Amino acid sequence: MPVQHGTVTSKTCTIHSLCTCANKTEHFMHSLTQAEFLPTHWYNVLADLPFALPPDIAAPDRINKAESVKMQIPLSLVRQNSSRESQIAIPKQVLDIYRSWRPTPLIRAHRLERHLDTPARIYFKYEGGNASGSHKLSTAIAQSYYYRSAGVKRLTTGTGAGQWGTALAIGCQAFDMNCTVYMVGSSYQQKPYRRSMMQLHGAEILSSPSLRTAAGSRLVAEGKVDTGNIAFAVTEALEDALASEDTQLSVGSGETYSILHSTVIGLEAMKQLASINESVDIVLASLGAGSNFGGTALPFIGEHLRGGRAVRCVSVEPAACPKLTRGSYRYDYTDGSGLTPLQKMYTLGSHFKPPGMHSGGLRYHACSKVLSALYHHGEFEAVAYGQTDVFRSAVLFSRLEGILPAPESAHAVHGAIEEAIAARNADTPVTILFCVSGHGLFDLSAYDEFLSGRMEDAEVSGTEIARSLAALPVVDDLTSLRPQKT
Repeated sequence: MPVQHGTVTSKTCTIHSLCTCANKTEHFMHSLTQAEFLPTHWYNVLADLPFALPPDIAAPDRINKAESVKMQIPLSLVRQNSSRESQIAIPKQVLDIYRSWRPTPLIRAHRLERHLDTPARIYFKYEGGNASGSHKLSTAIAQSYYYRSAGVKRLTTGTGAGQWGTALAIGCQAFDMNCTVYMVGSSYQQKPYRRSMMQLHGAEILSSPSLRTAAGSRLVAEGKVDTGNIAFAVTEALEDALASEDTQLSVGSGETYSILHSTVIGLEAMKQLASINESVDIVLASLGAGSNFGGTALPFIGEHLRGGRAVRCVSVEPAACPKLTRGSYRYDYTDGSGLTPLQKMYTLGSHFKPPGMHSGGLRYHACSKVLSALYHHGEFEAVAYGQTDVFRSAVLFSRLEGILPAPESAHAVHGAIEEAIAARNADTPVTILFCVSGHGLFDLSAYDEFLSGRMEDAEVSGTEIARSLAALPVVDDLTSLRPQKT
């Protein structure tokens, strides 16, 4: 029985989940109007920040190494990391590829609303319909364009569940570059078809830790085959990149420019909502390092920073890796190598190892420095949930709305359901927007574990978090570091 969500009420088939066009010609004419929802510029929140970001710093004995790491980034992306222009033009070559899947649908979850008996109106932005299956492709295409323009021939990266690795493989193929992906060992074993997707697009995949790098070989020799840590996969990718002149490192989530490229999500949603005279009260998205939440919420946060309407923005993270809800706002490394400049961010420590969980893309130990600063200044909220509750909501959503969300995206689904229940209890007719950042068709082993009753909530103790935070460097000033006493 098809899922009925009502008719298309605007000029485009990107709103509501079932197109009711009478014929193919009518559907094609609808699709022609979608271009009006695709932004021609990314939104840069740095232009609207009412405070200065804490500067990145490096220890004096690591300055030369830190400089070599910094040069892994093309100057075009370095400029995007510091630009104060509120709108940054999307290059034509990137827009041309965006048009193959963007704008993405904005769908009203009518059946979920009725099931919850809530006065809330619930909309979701669906980012899983592209070749990579996730929102990551928006920045992967942009980064690949900028790296190729700088003469790079190969990119290396670290990936957790594989969405970013898949997206970068597609981006590299589009711009005629090679791609090497270090994939967190547990995900490498649990998600073989993500590996297949990366290989389909020409990428080389290694389980991290690997024998390719000195850092990985040390852990393998110690019997630590699965670190469960994206930061360490990035460490291996960095070592690989530093060893080759024509190779550079690319990262997909926490960097300011990767969040910038992802703002097409929120910008499209704002236009789509406006086209049906709808204004949103609550925006939710899952949070790993920040590209999904930032890409969805920053256009709304920016509107408020400029003196406009305030929207409640809520990041949803796993209870097993609670960097915002239980982490500390401290200087830390963005990977596990100790080579990268220190950034001030909410962190659990760069060597923090989350307990076993199925949301591999949310395993990162910290939140981006831009989002961390906004959270520190109270511009958005954060919640954390256990994976059994998250999967329960994901199964409900799939049965009602016909889309199986990735485990990472399921956090936003659960957060939206909690908000809709709160609206019912308070009898408040709010409008909720959340992002389904990717599909879960390669995550069926995780759903099988939930449906069979074998899934348990991953627990992280306060002692574990405190031990990891105790290893952070102590920053006395902007030029020196000393190790934390333990």
